[in-house]
Amino acid sequence: MTEIDELLLRWQASLCKQVSPGGLLARSPTAHKWKATYRSLVLRECVFWRTHNLLTQAHVLFKSGHILGSRILLRSALESVATLIYLNQMTERVLERTLDFHTYSAKTSQLLLGSRNQSTKHTSINIVTVLEQCDKKYPGVASVYATLSESAHPSYEGVCFGYSRVDFDRDETSFSNNWSAMWADRHESLVKLIATVFEHEYNDVWTPQIERLEAWLVEHDVELEASKGEGV
Repeated sequence: MTEIDELLLRWQASLCKQVSPGGLLARSPTAHKWKATYRSLVLRECVFWRTHNLLTQAHVLFKSGHILGSRILLRSALESVATLIYLNQMTERVLERTLDFHTYSAKTSQLLLGSRNQSTKHTSINIVTVLEQCDKKYPGVASVYATLSESAHPSYEGVCFGYSRVDFDRDETSFSNNWSAMWADRHESLVKLIATVFEHEYNDVWTPQIERLEAWLVEHDVELEASKGEGV
């Protein structure tokens, strides 16, 4: 069993099965009467489920030699982790008083419930915007995403270079599947990168942050009640 297989099995055993508003209210009635904390928790766990699912499928495809499909799924996994990073960045800004809490609350609705096909009443936040913010914390994330996107899109790499080679001396084009030769040696490092960032944000950032946010909400409850509006 490879290191990645072991990681995915460990994650599978740790997936959260259920959360309830009642449990949060019992923990801190004042802090968790604000729905943003519940949305933050649900989003965190949904990202965990999605990232695990995507990395699992990407690894299955990789082991079967389907490198292009694997890279497309890795791109989606990176987008998912970026959503959690973005959530944590916004939470930090609330605690620093550089982001209004009610705006933050509305943003958690967008992150959790947003769509582009109008299937919900919330419009999703553009993933490029999310990644630009994530790149400020993890320089290079946007570059990794751009490279994966070249594989996913029908661009030069995604079409021409992925499936053909030119013999300029003979002026001939030969066709073949070149994805393994191009990217197979990067799979393991990319999975580890995505997994490492996710675990840090899930365990080391979100957990202490939610405790700080709980205390902050209790401390500022009167002020927030007086200023509350949409998105709460």
